[in-house]
Amino acid sequence: MLDELQSANEYVISKIEEKDPLILEMESFALENNVPIVTKEVAKYLEFLVSSHNFKNILEIGTAIGYSGTIMGRIAKKNGGKLTTIEIDEVRYNQALENFKKGDLLDSVNLILGDGVEEVKKLDEKFDFIFIDASKGHYMEFFNDSFQRLNDNGIIFIDNIMFRGYLYKEYPKRFKTIVRRLDEFISYLYKNHDFVLLPFGDGIGLVKK
Repeated sequence: MLDELQSANEYVISKIEEKDPLILEMESFALENNVPIVTKEVAKYLEFLVSSHNFKNILEIGTAIGYSGTIMGRIAKKNGGKLTTIEIDEVRYNQALENFKKGDLLDSVNLILGDGVEEVKKLDEKFDFIFIDASKGHYMEFFNDSFQRLNDNGIIFIDNIMFRGYLYKEYPKRFKTIVRRLDEFISYLYKNHDFVLLPFGDGIGLVKK
């Protein structure tokens, strides 16, 4: 079954023909510099989901180089809203800033340099859509703090929730705590929220408020 899922993902990826120069540039940079960004099929699903709901105000925890932020920021700008995105690493922050400039998004993006665990708590506004893709060991905390800032009928999108497949296959001992926390997190979401787990990319969790 796992082999079939992998083959299905590969088939989907083979059909995606990206033509946007900035997106292609960021994909190439991420590959060459080992920067984690969402996979191509997850990027297309993210774009489809956000645009289908016409979300305006979006929060992203974990900017990296601004790849997913550019996708969401364009939609937020089109809808008259904005993207607030948080990055803890200063090098990645500056790379994202440059990419947002290239995408003409600085007027609709609030890029914050800081630890998402602390920065989310400082936010006063409400959001229609929240994208979580940062430190896996803090996913529960990211979720609880951001859920309070989610509008009714809003959606939280949690990427890499199955952490390289380590939740269902053998994993290095150094990841024991992260794997346990993510497993407990998924169980918590199923028991307490309107939640669905989608097994593509590296696992996507969706919560609707």
